[in-house]
Amino acid sequence: MPKTLCVISGGMDSATLLHLATKEEGRVEAVSFNYGQRHKKELRYAASQCDGLNIAHDVIDISSITPHIGGSALTDDIDVPEGHYAAANMSLTVVPNRNAIMLAISYGIAVARGIEVIGAAMHAGDHVIYPDCRPAFTEAFDRMERLAVDGYGHPDIRLWTPFINKTKTEIAYIGGDLGIDYANTWSCYKGAELHCGTCGTCYERKEAFRDSGVTDDTRYES
Repeated sequence: MPKTLCVISGGMDSATLLHLATKEEGRVEAVSFNYGQRHKKELRYAASQCDGLNIAHDVIDISSITPHIGGSALTDDIDVPEGHYAAANMSLTVVPNRNAIMLAISYGIAVARGIEVIGAAMHAGDHVIYPDCRPAFTEAFDRMERLAVDGYGHPDIRLWTPFINKTKTEIAYIGGDLGIDYANTWSCYKGAELHCGTCGTCYERKEAFRDSGVTDDTRYES
């Protein structure tokens, strides 16, 4: 079976990716990134998920880049917008080129370790405001990276994005079938003691559980 490197944040989507990879792809490792996000709580959840699955997990610090790609509510002292991702103010959560940066590093790791598959959890709900979560991006990026590492690493290296055309509700369905404990995931942008329940990612998370019928044991402030 192929060896897979999952790029995980500690949130609902990447936790589902991680569990799906252990079921479908076989041997799995994981990597997370400290990119200067406004809180590191999600990284602790990522580590906990990997511990529960006995998966090797690396956290790579790229936070020195943050001052140069700032201006986002996820990295700077800017109020986190609330409401649905389709709202215009959600553009404040864009971190320029974030996924491209993290994936480029992940491909380098994969080449060094002879890993065939790089897994990422972009989904259809991200397409509206995040350019580096869209199918056109992932397809072009995969082609570019195959050229960038041509002749090195695994000859069949590839990007695996199983949720790229799925909604968050569909991801919740998948996670429900996999028996994932979503209380051990962290999505909220604000990083307080509990999920706020009102920021874009909390709003979408609650909507996904409601529409899928999957039990949500997450505690929310609102």
